Amino acid sequence: MGRFRRSVFMAVAAASTAMAMVAGPATAAAPPGTRVELKVLVVTDGGPSTSAIAAELKSEGVPYRVVDLTDGGRPVIDADFLADTVTDNGTVVDRAHYQAVVMPGANPFGNPDELAALTAYEQRFDIPQVNAYVWPEGTVGLQAPTYSGPLDGVTAALTPAGLASFNYLKGPVPFEDNAAGVAETWGFLAQPLPADPVTGAVTTPLLTAAAPDGTAGNTLIAEYRANNRRQLSLSFSYNDEQQQYRLLAPGIVNWMTGGVHLGLSRNFLSVQVDDVFLPDSRWSVSANCTPGEDCPTGVTTTDIRMRASDVTYAAMWQLSRGFTLDMAFNANGSVEAAAESSTGRDALTDAMVMLRSQFRWTNHTWSHEYLGCIRDNTVIPWVCQTDANGDPEWTTEAKINSEIADNLTWASQKGLPIDRSELVTGEHSGLFILPQQPQTNPHLAPALTGNAITWLAADNSRMPDQFTVGSALTVPRYPLNIYFNVARRSEQVDEYNWIYTSRADGGSGICEDNPGTVTCITPLSTTTGYQNYIVPLETRFALSRILNNDPRPHYVHQANITEDRILYPLMDGVLNRYRSLLATNTPIVNPRLSAAGTELRRQAEWRDAIADGNVSGYIQDKQVHISAPASVSVPLTAVTGTLRGTTLFGTSYAGLRSAWTTPAADGTVDVVLP
Repeated sequence: MGRFRRSVFMAVAAASTAMAMVAGPATAAAPPGTRVELKVLVVTDGGPSTSAIAAELKSEGVPYRVVDLTDGGRPVIDADFLADTVTDNGTVVDRAHYQAVVMPGANPFGNPDELAALTAYEQRFDIPQVNAYVWPEGTVGLQAPTYSGPLDGVTAALTPAGLASFNYLKGPVPFEDNAAGVAETWGFLAQPLPADPVTGAVTTPLLTAAAPDGTAGNTLIAEYRANNRRQLSLSFSYNDEQQQYRLLAPGIVNWMTGGVHLGLSRNFLSVQVDDVFLPDSRWSVSANCTPGEDCPTGVTTTDIRMRASDVTYAAMWQLSRGFTLDMAFNANGSVEAAAESSTGRDALTDAMVMLRSQFRWTNHTWSHEYLGCIRDNTVIPWVCQTDANGDPEWTTEAKINSEIADNLTWASQKGLPIDRSELVTGEHSGLFILPQQPQTNPHLAPALTGNAITWLAADNSRMPDQFTVGSALTVPRYPLNIYFNVARRSEQVDEYNWIYTSRADGGSGICEDNPGTVTCITPLSTTTGYQNYIVPLETRFALSRILNNDPRPHYVHQANITEDRILYPLMDGVLNRYRSLLATNTPIVNPRLSAAGTELRRQAEWRDAIADGNVSGYIQDKQVHISAPASVSVPLTAVTGTLRGTTLFGTSYAGLRSAWTTPAADGTVDVVLP
């Protein structure tokens, strides 16, 4: 199968709309008084499709239990496994353990008794079933396939019923067109079975496509209602990384839960521009290196620094796109530029200060000083200087304090609207970096605490999980793959070619030496390669992260928004792609560093609470009752019209209402469904 990116196929499960679109009797509701636990059962055969759905449940924070059919010690799925009774105010009521079931196919069991038990359970309690990857056949409401084969490059489309149910998408669902040598996405296109007026069985296509050659086509996702059961069947292969699955995943979750479940999902994108006011070294296209980084002595290039006109352009671009950039600034660059100017002023600073309210501002330290060990740059790669005992020599606490505080003082003098709790150190320094500095500077934690820093940027490639340093919690950041040392498209492509082409093609050979992680490419044209290759590829990668309920910020550098302003074609590609696929009810969420850190912390605390068995919830007679630690915010998604007390619950997003919810003092959350 091909590589995948996640996305959003959000089944709103609007029951009245769905019923209007299908023939036959409605599926029976759970009997009055019955409790249905807010947990999903995932039955897997170890394949990528059920694993992808489990990954989406985990990402959103939906509690689930996995039963692995390949595990000889697994529990038997029988009536006792699926349901029991519980006493409620002196009355014995039935309790369904799972609000939905995910299966690798319609009948993956070797034991027919297990399928019989599961079928009876679904019929009794009105429990929906998702068949993660099926061969089209009558048991799922489909005829034999009209096409079976690769689906790379196909653009599927939601039907009217699909759009009504999954209204956060505009309709098109493009399948990735994988490069040569990459495994294909395989699928089956099939016609639905005709509705049966006697039994009431009806198949409703939700996603359809034509075959790549255009000769045949029909259903890829269908809802089948028959025998008092509801099944959603997908007839194409996927895993958690493909874009088409990313676009569909949250909707699959909402279909199976009826739009009411623990957990929530948002589509996040933030971009922080580092080194504002500083000059950045420029890539040498002749020597294939960066002066001050890895160039031999004598190799020089002109530095890259923003101009006043770039500030006006950035503000106008933000306004036109409805998106705000975060400026991570180093004030010493402004002071030095003013000192070197004949007027004693810096035009870039004047422009930034004039338009300061248009941007968000983050402390990037006074001068971008490296705040880890004292580096010995006489060797490549650098090493830590050591004392007589062989221990690293560290940047002092006093120096770290001045780098933080001096930048804040300057920001206050200029009236920048800064969040003083945030910090981005130069090169994420102070934190450990392998192999040279395997531990964090011991002076960093007390300096962060002394300056009341609570959010510290980190490199996601080295530190993807949050951890505490003094008073601060780290916020991992993703780099957008445009380089800190380029301002022109030709420079970006030249450095890209150096990294990703073979020695025979004039590259560094890094791709040849690391075939497991880097793929060699044919050299790109320095004239067209950026727009025609790098922008589409990086757009695809960025969209993958946006559609993964991942609030981690991205970062670039000030060099990328001057001269050719190469950031903007990439950002336009990302925003245009997103807005061509997602409806206006599902806007991009654009948090600053502190808000992104808060979201990551909530997600981690919720996952820990689930793992520790401290979370439970159920639906009973249109009332939702949740128990969780009182100190943990509870993510909850519900249908429009849900009330908590007398107040409308949550915030509208993607056709539903959802929010992080503070429990009552006893750790409970109660809402009433419409």
